[in-house]
Amino acid sequence: MGRLRIVFTIVLLCAAAAYAQRQMTVAQLVDFIKSSVQQHNDDRKVADFVRTIKLTNRLDDATVEMLQNSGAGPKTVAALRGLTDSTANLSPAAPPPAKPAPVIVPPPSAAEQKRMLDELTEHAVNYTKTLPNFICTQVTRRYVDSTGHESWAQQDIIQEHLSYVDGHEDYKVVMVNDKPVVNVSHLKLGGATSSGEFGSMLAEIFQPEAQTEFHWEKWAKLRGRVMYVFNFRVQQSRSKYSISHEESGREIVSGYHGLIYADQETGMIMRIMMQCDTIPADFPIQQVAEALNYDFVDVSGRPFVLPVRVELRSREGRFQSKNDIEFRLYRKFSTESQIVFDTDTTPAPAPLPEDQFKEEPAAPPKKQ
Repeated sequence: MGRLRIVFTIVLLCAAAAYAQRQMTVAQLVDFIKSSVQQHNDDRKVADFVRTIKLTNRLDDATVEMLQNSGAGPKTVAALRGLTDSTANLSPAAPPPAKPAPVIVPPPSAAEQKRMLDELTEHAVNYTKTLPNFICTQVTRRYVDSTGHESWAQQDIIQEHLSYVDGHEDYKVVMVNDKPVVNVSHLKLGGATSSGEFGSMLAEIFQPEAQTEFHWEKWAKLRGRVMYVFNFRVQQSRSKYSISHEESGREIVSGYHGLIYADQETGMIMRIMMQCDTIPADFPIQQVAEALNYDFVDVSGRPFVLPVRVELRSREGRFQSKNDIEFRLYRKFSTESQIVFDTDTTPAPAPLPEDQFKEEPAAPPKKQ
């Protein structure tokens, strides 16, 4: 590996030397110095090369200081100082092109925001009533990081059969690391686990008792669809979001805040991002955050908005955990499908592509 770096460095310097024979602008010099810093080129060789350059415009002290702060070595900086003296009588470098002014997209009117929040509330509190009885495969990829710097290592892959019947979720662990298991409870898997993704959080955020505070945040786009985005906050005194720590035997209820993404066309909630904000200082788990993503899913020929992916993160001291949960193979619940479901031990499918969940800026559609 070291030999490869030496070869690359020599090639880079030789190529730059050939280019320097045609003179350089300050912008080209800056690009070369930054590239040399990134490649960890020898400071003395870079300085020797800088002394051969003939600039076509003035190099000022501010640019040299910027390059020094970017990592240019002392010999290189000394050579650059020499260029500031020798180019003092030249014209200054052209200023960089001005960045286009950001486009400010106006929020909906207060009346439109109220209308949308009323519609969201109606959808949320009645959400579970609109769902069919179904079964699906829940795949959880669990990661841990002991450094505190998100150096994630995969801990395991858990595959469960999830039945949703008459508003009740039932989990059956069938595979761990693509190997069949029996008599393993969802609640006894150890590590971080979650439940209630099929409407519990929706209902709790929008129920009148929560007195959730909503404010306009922005427009956005998910999977090509324009979204209203509201920020929200649920106070701890009115929250039902519980966090349990099995080793200490403690359980707390935390307040939380986050963002709601709602489809502008259908009024359906397509993403919830939340973070707990009132965890007691002496509780072992200091941070918890979730991102729930929904999408239109076909169940027996009818489209329903259902969870497709959840990311759950938590931190205990420097130790972090992350669960990437996906819901796959939705189908209507029946006695026959349950028999197939119980005997299915297909290895976990590949993760869903990240671009399916990428947020893009958006302007509201123009009214006809």
